[in-house]
Amino acid sequence: MTMPELLVAVALMSLLAALALGMGREQLARQRLETATRRLEQGLQRARSEAQAKGRPCGLSLRAAAWAPPIGGGLSACWLGPVVLQEPNASGELQLEHNLPAVLRFSANGLVLDGGTVVLGTAGTELRRCLVVALPLGITRIGRYRGQGCESDPML
Repeated sequence: MTMPELLVAVALMSLLAALALGMGREQLARQRLETATRRLEQGLQRARSEAQAKGRPCGLSLRAAAWAPPIGGGLSACWLGPVVLQEPNASGELQLEHNLPAVLRFSANGLVLDGGTVVLGTAGTELRRCLVVALPLGITRIGRYRGQGCESDPML
C-alpha cells in the first residue's frame, strides 16, 4: 500500500466509526424512552391490580419521573413508595408532560376514573412517546406523539 491509499483507508474507517457512534447514541436514547414508556404503563396496570386485590379505591400521582403515592386528599395509596420511570444512572434526562389530574383515581374493581395523555421524550432522539388513558373504562394506548396528537405506531 502506498501512503495515499493508507490515508484514504484511515479516513474511511474514521467516517464509518463516527457514523456508528452517532447511531449507537440514538439507539440508546430510544431504548431509554421505550423503557420509561413501558414502566409508565406498568405503573397503571399495577395500580389497577392493587385496587382489585384490596377491594377498595386507591390513588396514584405522576410526579417528575415516577409514579408515587398521592399526597393528601383522603384517598389511600395503591402502593407505598415511588416507581421510577428511568434508571437513576441513565444518561439523558427524561422529559415528561401530562394533563392527568394531581391524583389518578382507581375504583375498587380496578377501573381508572380519570383520563389524560402523558408525553415522554429524552435527549438524543427525536422520537416522543405518548400514553393515552381513555375514559370511561380507563383503556390505555401507547403511540407516537407528533405535533398535537398521539398516533398509533406500527413499530409497537
